[in-house]
Amino acid sequence: MAKPNSKKRLTPEDWIFAGFRALALHGPSALKAESLARALKTTKGSFYWHFADVPDFHRQMLVLWRQRAYDSTVEALQSAHDPEQRLIRLGEMAVAGNKNATHGGSATEFAIRAWAQTNADAHTAVIEIDRQRLDYIESILVALGTPNPDHARLIYGAFVGMEILSAQDNHDNTNALDTLIRMILTQSNTAVSRP
Repeated sequence: MAKPNSKKRLTPEDWIFAGFRALALHGPSALKAESLARALKTTKGSFYWHFADVPDFHRQMLVLWRQRAYDSTVEALQSAHDPEQRLIRLGEMAVAGNKNATHGGSATEFAIRAWAQTNADAHTAVIEIDRQRLDYIESILVALGTPNPDHARLIYGAFVGMEILSAQDNHDNTNALDTLIRMILTQSNTAVSRP
């Protein structure tokens, strides 16, 4: 009697998540079929079943990262109905980082930004995500009566920087980002209330 195959068939997402982990731990040079297959304890054939080649794999990694980097951020912020609370929640998200080690955790965004320095597709993906996130933060500020785009850039720069900083030093930077957001909101409210 044949023994049933107990090994789970890998999905494209399994490979992509392995790619995120490899990128976060070892950099872009680890994004190769052979090294990923070793990490997943399988053959390169499985990789090529799902992806035409390594550049196709890279493109699909970036597609999934784009979806998660923007959609998951906005989805988490939408749970707060008040625009001010959305900004506060953004600060909390930045310092909490992404704890999901399945796809590299909070180091993934930093690793993709580093990869973008040498890879044109990653560079384009980072620029697109930055623009979408900045536009979203600007829309929150407009809803609060604070349409200064420099404030959005300050908050977003702190969001990206605090996530990276918190991932590297495990320091709780919640108060720092919260202070910046409240300072911007207070300054904007004061400017609006001046005669």
